[in-house]
Amino acid sequence: MSNEIQNPTVKPPGTTVRVPGTTSNLGPGFDTLGIALTLYNQVTVSPLPEGTVHITSPISEDARPGATSMLTQAADHFFRLAGQPSFGFEIGIQGGVPLARGLGSSVTARLGCVAALNRLTGDPLSKSSLLDLVNELEGHPDNATPAVYGGFTAAGLVRGSVRCIRFPVDTRLKFVTLIPDFEISTPAARKLVPNQFSKQDAVHSLNRTALITAAFASGNYESLRGCFDDRIHQPYRESLLPQLSAVIRSAEEAGAIGGWLSGSGSTIICITGDDPEPIRQAMLSHLPSASVKILTADDSGLTYL
Repeated sequence: MSNEIQNPTVKPPGTTVRVPGTTSNLGPGFDTLGIALTLYNQVTVSPLPEGTVHITSPISEDARPGATSMLTQAADHFFRLAGQPSFGFEIGIQGGVPLARGLGSSVTARLGCVAALNRLTGDPLSKSSLLDLVNELEGHPDNATPAVYGGFTAAGLVRGSVRCIRFPVDTRLKFVTLIPDFEISTPAARKLVPNQFSKQDAVHSLNRTALITAAFASGNYESLRGCFDDRIHQPYRESLLPQLSAVIRSAEEAGAIGGWLSGSGSTIICITGDDPEPIRQAMLSHLPSASVKILTADDSGLTYL
């Protein structure tokens, strides 16, 4: 990055964006399905006279080098794709999306960073271009797409760009979100997923993913019952979260429509259109040290404040 602000279009003192946390996979929709949630991070970016990235957020000293590297990489990608001269900036990230819990914290940081830089430099990139950029950094679109557009999304890479089909989600649908008091490393969780699957498991995933997408598209949420059983990633990742199946089973017995491991974990989410309290209690019975948030879907996505 350069040692001074070179771009005359930069508008001080900075800009703030709000990015929703997300839940991805939804069981069998591995690296494909996602939903934006009413859990947010706010990202504020202000230009600096020196060409460095300075984080003002309350990030631990151990995590700070990795966060700085991640945000510097995101900024470098933005400046290159947007054709803009680079400059240093101060970035603050505040909000309720916890780190390494499968709720899209890395997407909120990356997307918030590049979206704020985009606004500071006169919006050279469209939302779809920002999505392509963040997808390249993340390696899969299931978190980035709902964070950008909100709602329920089915997304994949088609001819080099992210193609997304989005549907709004009724606010009567509640997401009972169990957040354990421990992290799960996404790279470690991804290593547990096999490289090959049987024909039966592949067909099962295709079937369930199609049914889930059709249910959200039609708003027929009751038809989601029985559709979140997964054979692609959850059985293998359960070694990192042995309570997973028991939590979901207890929630379903308490009235939940279904549930899944959010992203690579450690968060577990179950959904209901009824009173979420019995489901909350059932989920907590297996992980009493966890916290629970009752959320709805966010239908706005990335928002400039």
